[in-house]
Amino acid sequence: MKKVAFVLLFLYTSYSGFSQNAEEASVEKSIFGIQIGVMGVWVHNELKLSNQVVLRSEVGIAIVGLWAEGNDTQVGNGYSLPIVALEPRWYYNLNKRASQGKRIDCNSGNYVSLRGSYYFYDDVDTDTQRNLSSHPFTAISWGIRRNIGNHFNYEAGVGVGLGFGNNTGREIGLTPYFNLKIGYRF
Repeated sequence: MKKVAFVLLFLYTSYSGFSQNAEEASVEKSIFGIQIGVMGVWVHNELKLSNQVVLRSEVGIAIVGLWAEGNDTQVGNGYSLPIVALEPRWYYNLNKRASQGKRIDCNSGNYVSLRGSYYFYDDVDTDTQRNLSSHPFTAISWGIRRNIGNHFNYEAGVGVGLGFGNNTGREIGLTPYFNLKIGYRF
């Protein structure tokens, strides 16, 4: 009887040892860094919400100098705007990248996001006499994030957004959204 119990115990522990699934790929618990892009400079943090979802928060300075008036698109002298943003991101291909032996550290993968940001304008642009009120902006986008070495990364993304303008917030405009950034992770 002792031999049977020992054999059963041995088989059970051997089976359970071999049947364990590989650990599921996951985003990092928290990432802090700085990024420079075509449209400005940002400090960001990505906080893990689940294995594939993070909440990205950003504070930065956006560079602006292109606007539309009627049917004309005009390029201004350019000016900088403070910006804050919150962006939940779903990194949907981490398991596939991990199974192919590709890097997933520092949240390297493809993502879909819903970005909400707020631009802080001065009241009046003296060069154009335009009233530039602060306004919110939201966008849905698809993008990639890849690592270069241990601390550097780059991001590229495209999408479509809604901007809310004028003093009353009643002007709503559909606009393309893109980002191209290179960054350093601390």
